[in-house]
Amino acid sequence: MQLAPLPSSSAQMPSVRLENITLQRGNTVVFQHFTLELAEPRIGLIGDNGAGKSSLFRLLCGLDQPQVGHVRVPAGPQTVGMMFQNPDDQIIFPTVEEELALSLQHLQLPRAALQQHVRDALQARGLAHWAARAIGSLSQGQRQHVCWLALTLAPHRVLLLDEPFASLDLPSQALLRQDIERAQQQVLVSTHVLAHVRHFERVIWLDRGRVRADGAGAEVCAAYEADVALRTAQV
Repeated sequence: MQLAPLPSSSAQMPSVRLENITLQRGNTVVFQHFTLELAEPRIGLIGDNGAGKSSLFRLLCGLDQPQVGHVRVPAGPQTVGMMFQNPDDQIIFPTVEEELALSLQHLQLPRAALQQHVRDALQARGLAHWAARAIGSLSQGQRQHVCWLALTLAPHRVLLLDEPFASLDLPSQALLRQDIERAQQQVLVSTHVLAHVRHFERVIWLDRGRVRADGAGAEVCAAYEADVALRTAQV
């Protein structure tokens, strides 16, 4: 099934909906009769491995198609952008400058102007020396940083971040957290590092393809932590 755009009247405020979704891979049912609306500016996704967090993101950005149901996103091209757990799954070009320029193609500018936009963006972050660097010379955390910059330069209105803190050192985690707080786009963060979403107004705890809890970040994170403590104590 194709992603169905929301009516233009709803597009002023990013909102995505999954309606009666069934997603099955082989003999594994990932979601069944799954319905969820995502309208808040910051939403966290938590849960065990295999809970369905990455699959939910893949549905929202069109990488997976449900066998049943509809995924509805705001109208417009490149509305939803996703940052993968592994930056090597996302990066295409051999240098930082070329990779970031790809995100600006919608501006339809001459090559020199695109390069200047990229250099200005890097300069603003104190990373002007990265422009000509080969992607292969960057650490995984640095490549993740490039992926984040690429997302923010593109015309996305909804950003999906799949385990964005996993490969980052503490300073980089702090910088990304600040960036998320300042972003104009709607941002959904899937993470095992609960400290980064505990302050969100909404956190969703997924458990084997179902919503186990949905509410204020502090409350949902505490409930998940208590459940994990109980389960591990019984092992």
